[in-house]
Amino acid sequence: MDGIYLSWLVSALALGVILLPVFKPPWMKITLPTFVDFFRRYWIHILIVFVIYNSKDILDQLDRIIIANTGLDMTPLIYGIEGDLVLEVQKLFEAKWLTVALTHFYVSGFMFICYVSIFYFAFFDDRWIADRMTLSIAWVYILAIPFYLFFNVRVTGDYIPGMETLAYDLTPEISDWFRRIDPFTNGMPSLHIGIPFAVWLCLTRFDEDRRWNNYRALVLTYTLITAFAIIYLGIHWFSDIIGGMLIAALAVSVADRTSESWWKVFDERTMNARIVTLLTNPKKAFGIIKSRCSSIYHRYRNPKSRETGVMAIVVFLLLFSVITWDLSSQSLPADGIEAPQGVATSDGWMATIDNRLTGPVVVVHNLADLNLNWELMNGSIETDSPYALSGSKLAIANLTTLSVFNLDMLHSSTSPILSIQMERPDYILLTGTGESAYIIAKMNGLLSAYNSLGIEIPLGFDVADIDLVRANGIEIAMVLENEPTSVLLSRIGSAGSITIENINASSTPEQDEILESWGTPVDMENATITDFVFDENFIAVTVNVSATERLVVYNRSNGLQWLASDAKYAVSDPSIKNGILAWSIRDHLDPTNPIEKYMDGEIQFVNLTNNHTQLLTSDDLHQWGPQVLENHLVYFEESIDGEVTIQIHSWEPALTVYSNVILQIGMILGVFLVFTHIVQRQSESRKTMSRSEEE
Repeated sequence: MDGIYLSWLVSALALGVILLPVFKPPWMKITLPTFVDFFRRYWIHILIVFVIYNSKDILDQLDRIIIANTGLDMTPLIYGIEGDLVLEVQKLFEAKWLTVALTHFYVSGFMFICYVSIFYFAFFDDRWIADRMTLSIAWVYILAIPFYLFFNVRVTGDYIPGMETLAYDLTPEISDWFRRIDPFTNGMPSLHIGIPFAVWLCLTRFDEDRRWNNYRALVLTYTLITAFAIIYLGIHWFSDIIGGMLIAALAVSVADRTSESWWKVFDERTMNARIVTLLTNPKKAFGIIKSRCSSIYHRYRNPKSRETGVMAIVVFLLLFSVITWDLSSQSLPADGIEAPQGVATSDGWMATIDNRLTGPVVVVHNLADLNLNWELMNGSIETDSPYALSGSKLAIANLTTLSVFNLDMLHSSTSPILSIQMERPDYILLTGTGESAYIIAKMNGLLSAYNSLGIEIPLGFDVADIDLVRANGIEIAMVLENEPTSVLLSRIGSAGSITIENINASSTPEQDEILESWGTPVDMENATITDFVFDENFIAVTVNVSATERLVVYNRSNGLQWLASDAKYAVSDPSIKNGILAWSIRDHLDPTNPIEKYMDGEIQFVNLTNNHTQLLTSDDLHQWGPQVLENHLVYFEESIDGEVTIQIHSWEPALTVYSNVILQIGMILGVFLVFTHIVQRQSESRKTMSRSEEE
């Protein structure tokens, strides 16, 4: 997957070096020693660019988690303003050759502008421009962070009906690369406009003798072509372009105001001298540091408007950090569980088989208050005992008995409300409607049903050799051993049934070719359903095609079906509720070149009403087994040390108690500091005017 990226990167760097004679100031010479020496003279400038480049990956991961936790999506607002304007542009100009050219231009050209716009000025020792250019690019990123985290705007090709993400889908390799590094929600503002436009503004403003006129003209040309490319390729909105220009203008202004103070401290020439002083005369170095700290202390002890302004900014940055941390940490571990073996959930409740040293036990949690939990059947079950949870009823079977508990009564009694003597079944279900509740037991490919009194009742249909069975209300869905790619639907008490035949897990030839190159060819003829879930509107099925397991969604109202995830990567543990489908996936894992950070499972989910897929987890930990509830999503997580916990994710974002206290104190302090800053500014301006009039 990184082959195309390396090609873009190498071509951008090579082009920058090749064009060096074209854009250099006329009186400058290009020598080999300069290539080595400019690293020493501008290593902090280079470090800033390196930090920006690497922090974007962290920012994108944080953005994925926050939008998954909060659902913050401003795309409908932008679409309401612009409508299908970008779609009309794509339709008007769409051509294969243009798509190929602009895709490579879009990525490689941006790399060229970002790297060269620091490299050229550092190489020719134009420190006046290099200082301001570096800070301008840095400020573009910094000012864009709040928008990327809390003003999520999707790419146009992922939102507008009929519009395609031409760049992202050019080839499977390019598609993988984009989907690995891009959350598809960082539309506003466009950095592909913000960065080059900031470079152009910086040269327009600070290149006083116009020595960089040729390069400035190139940057303007690049910006104009990029503005068309990002619209045509199905990536950005026109609003994103406006946002990019505004961010760029603000960044250049802020860079101008902060350049002197920043480089007074971090100029490589003085910084190198400080490092030498620290190494050769540490006593003198610490004396200087102590003197500076004392000066700063006295300034902030009797602050003027500048100091109160800085303090206000620090307070608001702290508040922003607290909110960001809380909104990106909405999953909490369930207490009281040592070694979870399985979990069953329903709205408001969670039951876990915990394999303790003293023996397996069922731990029940009230999801409304995670501090409330109860233990059931301590020592009388096995780790692989089948159990099911529906509403406030929990059914669990051991070797001789199937027991049913009313969880609403656990405050007063932990005894079962119903016991049915039977040999332990392979699988059990609790289902039915509010008026009629049923217990379904599967054993040796056959189903048996019991009512709420424990009396066996006829199902109404006679089906044998059942491999998989699921229930939703009074509907029963089954996969039979002799029909491994079909789903049979029936109702309790009804003799009729409907068969959904030949669930189609096929993908594009390009995807299949990649799987074959990995040594795992697709075998559609022997495909089998390995798991499935369903509700009133959809059936979601994992299908083993030998090469991998694919997730197929079937729309029950119109018979349409489609792949919900990337066809190359194995999917497991589907769960569906209220139109939300979740699953576990080892995304981006190439078995021929396994990379450690892709070995772990991640949790993804999709809102089937708008078909927008979100990545709930994006880290180095292994997560699996999601279960979707009305207000929560429950899943397993394995720590780096191998400890398995059950994480409970809330769909409704909430700030913790300590965060609320910090935010309340911070807001009061922020109001006070802003008021003080404004009053001080007015007072200082009045004194300045008085002195001017006296002179």
